[in-house]
Amino acid sequence: MLNVKIINRSLHPLPEYATEQSAGLDLRANLSEAVTLEPLSRAMVPTGLSIELPAGFEAQVRPRSGLAAKHGITVLNSPGTIDADYRGEINVILVNLSNQSFTIQNGERIAQLVVARHERVNWQQAEALNTTERGEGGFGHTGKS
Repeated sequence: MLNVKIINRSLHPLPEYATEQSAGLDLRANLSEAVTLEPLSRAMVPTGLSIELPAGFEAQVRPRSGLAAKHGITVLNSPGTIDADYRGEINVILVNLSNQSFTIQNGERIAQLVVARHERVNWQQAEALNTTERGEGGFGHTGKS
């Protein structure tokens, strides 16, 4: 279990896992009044939370599948990355991809937060790469659905 410092300036409980095996913690909207997203519009939705991740970790803000499937609401820059050195409030950029208005209420679960370890790279300039069976094939090159 990773210990992460968190400041909660919202009136909502700390993010928590919905089930024992959940990878993401639910983030809630921290709003003084409801926000309506018109079709194809976007909004930055505050959470009232700030975190202090250890070096070598990031937090990824991801869509909630229920909001996406039922209402066409998703995270615009999915996944949004929160770097270990960021100390500001977590905001979620939501977009309405449906053809109907959607109203976000204070305290509503709007996204998931997944904390993950990451590596930094040290580039090694090369003139060629090792060959593989796949090679340069991409974007559906196998023809398999």
